[in-house]
Amino acid sequence: MTKDYASITSDISAYTGELRKLIPDVMQGFGNMAKAATKTEALDEKTKELVALALGVAAHCDGCLGFHTKALARLGATRAEVAETLGLAVYMGGGPSLMYAADALRSFDQFQPDSSAPTGCAPTGCCG
Repeated sequence: MTKDYASITSDISAYTGELRKLIPDVMQGFGNMAKAATKTEALDEKTKELVALALGVAAHCDGCLGFHTKALARLGATRAEVAETLGLAVYMGGGPSLMYAADALRSFDQFQPDSSAPTGCAPTGCCG
């Protein structure tokens, strides 16, 4: 089964909007935490997104894979940088992380505007 990460992130975004209406204080708190955690100080934005991707692999989170690979594509991360990050995630997480690392690479490829992905990976042109 091939997952469409543009659809996954779009669907999640729609329902996080619903959650903002239903639990505004929680969502505002989460947003504030995200803003603080992603603020660039010692680490740049791309490095933080690579770390977030590795954590998404470890957590087996499809939405995390989609959102962080989309950001990495926007930030100009290379396939080699993503692959090296995924290698570390597999080392730390074993077989289950390998399954999600493969999906993370597929997700990254789907967000490339001119995909150099292997045959069978459909780019969506959703960078940005």
